[in-house]
Formats: sequence, structure tokens, C-alpha cells
Amino acid sequence: MEKLKEYYRIGLTYSSNALEGNSLTETETKIVIEDGITIGGKPIRDHYEAMGHSEAYDQIYSLAKNKEVTEGDIKNLHRLFYYRINLNNAGQYRKEKVIIAGSEFIPPPPSEIPALMKKLVLDIPKVREKYHPVEFSALLHKELVAIHPFTDGNGRTARLLMNLVLLQSGYVVTIIPPILRNDYIDAIKKAQVESKSDTPIINFISTMVHEAMKDYMRLLNAL
Repeated sequence: MEKLKEYYRIGLTYSSNALEGNSLTETETKIVIEDGITIGGKPIRDHYEAMGHSEAYDQIYSLAKNKEVTEGDIKNLHRLFYYRINLNNAGQYRKEKVIIAGSEFIPPPPSEIPALMKKLVLDIPKVREKYHPVEFSALLHKELVAIHPFTDGNGRTARLLMNLVLLQSGYVVTIIPPILRNDYIDAIKKAQVESKSDTPIINFISTMVHEAMKDYMRLLNAL
């Protein structure tokens, strides 16, 4: 189990960062995390993102022992990922308006974020009870991305949160491969702007979880 945990640490860190433009390859991500060696010619920020995501990954395993998610848990996941990059904004809600490149969706203004996050967390128990665990993970991911509470790192925090609730329900770590970035973004955009339907993002995440389960069984057989 420890071998599998370390395997997914590299896979999830690499893929989640690569979806946001991080230039480290999967092998380079492994070298940075496991050996503490910098990669020549690669931005220092890319190294910080790998190290921070690895720490946040450990945190979701610790939190998976619980059956609840608090607002502090979400803020702490962002803090662990982001504190090397910008200590002042790590784990803190944004104080400025933002726009999302390539999307017509406009996230809520900063003044609304605290109330929206409190509602998100308060709604978690009843939403979790209403939906299948995989559907719930997709919807929670979608809602956090829509609120866009942080200055940067919202997508990675949403994917960490998604995996946290999957682990809490007995599922395995689920990776979204960078090659599927366009499909992933398209599913989010449809939920936010175009059709305003949750079906595309639920179907996409369900497919990713299904593939993750198959990969997990392959690894178990190999071990």
C-alpha cells in the first residue's frame, strides 16, 4: 500500500500541475520530490509547485480518515500547495476580481467568497448523502472551481478536494491525464456557461475514476 501511495503521489502531482502549464515531466517531478534535486533550465516556481503539491497530497491521506470536510481543510490544502510561491496568499481567499482565460464565466467578486465557501461546506453532508460518491466528488470539484476562492491554484485545490472525498468513500486516487485537458476544460465550461448542466463534468470524472480503478487493479496484480 505504501508503494501505491508513493506511485500516485508522483502521478497526481505531475498531472495536476501539468494541466496548469507546469513544465516538469513526470520523471523530473519524481526527481524533485524524491531526491530534492532541481532540474536545470526549469522555472523555480515549477519546482515549488511540485514540492507543495506533494505536501498537500500527504494531507489528503490524513484527512481521508475523517468523514467530514471543513472550510479549514480546504484552505489548508491550498496553503500547503502555495506557501512557497506566495506566503501571503497561501490559504487566503482572494481580495480582487479575476477573469478566467478562455472562458466566458466570471467568478464571484471577493466580497461574496466567504459566504459562498461557508455554504459550500455546510451543504457537503446533505449533498454527499443525496449523490453517489463519484457524482459527489465531481460536483464538489465543480463548485469550488466556480467560486474560484483563491488568487491562484484553484484547479489544483479542486482536484485535491475531489480526491479527498473519493478516498473518504473508499475509492482510489484519480488522475486526470494532461492529454485530456481540453475534454476536462470543456466539461467544466459546459457546467458553468454553455449548457449549465452537471452531466458533462459528472460523466468526465466518472470515466476518470473508472480508469483509475482499472489502473489500481493492474498495479495490485503487478505487486
